[in-house]
Amino acid sequence: MDTPDARQVLESFQAALDGALAGSRVYEREVALKKNSYASLWLDVKKEGFRTAVQHICELQENPHFSVISPVDRGESVELLYHFSLFYGRHLKAIALVLRVTLPKTDLVIPTITDLIPGAIFSEREVQEMMGVTIKGIPDPRRLFIPDDVPKGVYPWRRDETGPEKMLKVLPGRQGIQHEQHD
Repeated sequence: MDTPDARQVLESFQAALDGALAGSRVYEREVALKKNSYASLWLDVKKEGFRTAVQHICELQENPHFSVISPVDRGESVELLYHFSLFYGRHLKAIALVLRVTLPKTDLVIPTITDLIPGAIFSEREVQEMMGVTIKGIPDPRRLFIPDDVPKGVYPWRRDETGPEKMLKVLPGRQGIQHEQHD
């Protein structure tokens, strides 16, 4: 069976998501000394199509390579970037795949993918405790990094009032932390 390229994978997602694909980008670049071609595919997926997108990844490749969830606080919303590598291990055929789901801060809930990709549990737990996103159906919701004495409702990676700034102590002669807003 031939391994599909990034554009063919994109077409398969467009068909599978039936309107739940909000945007996409394909990046192709040459890498290493031999200038081998490497592709990355970024898919903006609506929340209601997220599970379908992950199921589709599992149909494209049995046991897809999941890396991490990268959360980004965008002010009124939180972006969750799910990083995968499709066709990992197939010489010169691997595709970096990023699923981006944007959640409004008024509804920070996303379903678990641990039933499809068990290794996602650690990233899901991290996103829950560091960003305050509720992972619906997560089999183990315990904190992973933050000690239990940190109050609930404080999320270290958030840039809003739920961030940890009010808990930080400023040493004498120093100024408090100043954050830049990046858009």
